[in-house]
Amino acid sequence: MVNQKSTVLTDIGFTHDDFAALLDKYDYHFSPGDIVPGTVFSIEPRGALIDIGAKTAAYIPIQEMSINRVDSPEEVLQSNEIREFYILSDENEEGQLTLSIRRIEYMRAWERVRQLQAEDATVRSGVFATNRGGALVRIEGLRGFIPGSHISTRKPKEELVGEELPLKFLEVDEERNRLVLSHRRALVERKMNRLEVGEVVIGTVRGIKPYGAFIDIGGVSGLLHISEISHEHIDTPHSVFNVNDEVKVMIIDLDAERGRISLSTKQLEPEPGDMIKNRDLVYDKAEEMAAKYREQLLAKQQGIAPAAITVTEEGEVAAEEIPSAVEAVEEEIPSAIEAVEEEIPAAIEE
Repeated sequence: MVNQKSTVLTDIGFTHDDFAALLDKYDYHFSPGDIVPGTVFSIEPRGALIDIGAKTAAYIPIQEMSINRVDSPEEVLQSNEIREFYILSDENEEGQLTLSIRRIEYMRAWERVRQLQAEDATVRSGVFATNRGGALVRIEGLRGFIPGSHISTRKPKEELVGEELPLKFLEVDEERNRLVLSHRRALVERKMNRLEVGEVVIGTVRGIKPYGAFIDIGGVSGLLHISEISHEHIDTPHSVFNVNDEVKVMIIDLDAERGRISLSTKQLEPEPGDMIKNRDLVYDKAEEMAAKYREQLLAKQQGIAPAAITVTEEGEVAAEEIPSAVEAVEEEIPSAIEAVEEEIPAAIEE
């Protein structure tokens, strides 16, 4: 009987080398960049061992467990949990692969923000830090930047930390690792839903530049370009306005895509130069002149050819071709993104 058992074992002839060869035969080929299922079978202080079907257990370090900061592996993984892992690197000298969950979350986060940008969605996020150029937020786990010129608040930037802001997307570029957002655009869009071209609004002068004055109208900023202050020539807006002046202006353009509101007092002048000589008269007649402007605008939209601008003795302004203040300053006002090109940090730190 003993001899028979010995004969059977000899016939099988299954050595350790044969077993290794069998594993090689059925072993899957793993490459960096692959996403594979795996089972957590051992959690360590700074990482975890994962069974992905390879000969040697793969390893995921704690810094690769999430797109967000992780202090303990148990915050992300549980023993015997099955989930997807990204193969980060080839086998080391011990035949062990390195895995990542962060890379999967990173790719899916960019996919999500691209979708949100395509939908022109408004998102909300809390400011977690500020720097010289603006404020930093997190969107879908990615680090985003709000240029200072796109933050619409009277608070100092430093006081924004911890505050949640509505935001619109300005730039989503995964290749360059740039995620740029605008608080101003989100506020302007919300405000625009309640505003109309030809509407007269009361605002406050918040800033004066050589090319015009920035007017706060209900929490958002509109531009009163120098060419839209008066029919008469003006050398500088400072000669007409001071910061904190209360003004009555008319909306002549709403550009939701750029987050810009263009304003005019020129179209409210009963006579050319009244904004310089008799501002109170302009404000008293503002609604009346705005009504005429809206009639002219409607006639233009209906295809009625506008006449050249004339001002009658009665102070009536005939229809004219109204240039957009946005176009007038297109060459003068650089994009806020370009202005802070060197200050925009990567969307996520490697």
